[in-house]
Amino acid sequence: MSLTHRDVATVGVGGPVGSGKTSLLSEVVPRLREEGLEIGVIANDILTREDANRLRERFEGIVPPDLVAGVETGACPHTGIREDPSMNLQQIDEFLADHPDLDLVFVESGGDNLAATFNPELADYSLYVISVAEGEDIPRKRGPGVVDCDLLVVNKTDLAPHVGADLGVIERDAREVREGPHVLTDCKAEEGIDEVLAHVREGVLFA
Repeated sequence: MSLTHRDVATVGVGGPVGSGKTSLLSEVVPRLREEGLEIGVIANDILTREDANRLRERFEGIVPPDLVAGVETGACPHTGIREDPSMNLQQIDEFLADHPDLDLVFVESGGDNLAATFNPELADYSLYVISVAEGEDIPRKRGPGVVDCDLLVVNKTDLAPHVGADLGVIERDAREVREGPHVLTDCKAEEGIDEVLAHVREGVLFA
């Protein structure tokens, strides 16, 4: 029987440009690799594969180059993860053709609004990453990405004192607008990464 995208667990990673999705993946993926998992990573962009090239450099010696791929959506990246995920699903199948023991694929997609939700056919579990630097009112705006994701990641907490953001307010609002969990992270200091990993393991790997 040939393998298809449904034979591997998938995690969607969405969030505005600059929120720290790449930095988060740069911390999470190596830790999962150390646990012996075979990981694939897809980066969605409109007209380039710049994000994928950057991830490939970061994962050099950690993830095989052919397991880091870029998808050029030709339109808003959200189209490729929400309305028509066929290009991403095809890429996962291509991963599996050469790596049938693949355990997990991360699908990353940026965007300038809060509506980056993942088609359930594409992502078994979804993270939405926001940056403290975007303002403490982001959760209150109740964008679908913030409200509907499985795990909300509030990143760049180290910047809170510099931008006048109150982490307590952000956490309070996150609890009010969401039913699911949230985690505060500072990827540079590797803070909160273990919590993110725990949620991914529980939500996908050991579900």
